[in-house]
Amino acid sequence: MIQIRPIEYHEINEAKLVIFTVAYKVFKEAGTLEESIAKYSAQGKLNEMDDVRKNYFDNGGTFLVTVKDNVIIGTGAIRYLEAGVCELKRMWLLTEYHGQGLGYRMMQKLFSVAREKGYEFMRLETDRVVQYQAVHFYMRQGFYKIHPYGDDPDGMAMEVRL
Repeated sequence: MIQIRPIEYHEINEAKLVIFTVAYKVFKEAGTLEESIAKYSAQGKLNEMDDVRKNYFDNGGTFLVTVKDNVIIGTGAIRYLEAGVCELKRMWLLTEYHGQGLGYRMMQKLFSVAREKGYEFMRLETDRVVQYQAVHFYMRQGFYKIHPYGDDPDGMAMEVRL
C-alpha cells in the first residue's frame, strides 16, 4: 500500500537518500552515488532538512513523504516564501515509480495543504535543461514560467495560482 504523509524525524536521512539518489541519476553525476552524496553534503545541500520542524512545519509549510511498504520512495514539501505565496521544495520520486501517478498524488496533496494554509500561489525553481521532465510535469499541473526569484540566475522559476 502506498501512502503520502508527513515525514517523521527519524526518516530524515532516508528521505535525503531518496533525493540524492534521484538527483544522481537525473544530473548524471560522475563517480559513485556515495561520492556524490559526500560532495553535496559537504556543500550543505539538504541541510534545511536537518530541522524540518523549523524550516517547513513552523515555516508555514509541510514536508511529506510517499511511502510504500514502510520505505520512502518520494518526497515533497512547501514552505512560506512571502505573503500569500508558498514555495515547492524537495519534490523527488525514485525513478522506478515514475509514470504511476504518484507525483500527481503528491502534488495534489501539497496543493491541498497550501490552500488550507491560505496560500494563493505556489512557486518553484528548477533546472530547465536537466530537469526537463519535471518542467513538463509542472506545466501539466498548471504551473507557468515566471521571472527567476532566487539565487540561481540560470534556474527556471514557475508559479501556479492555487
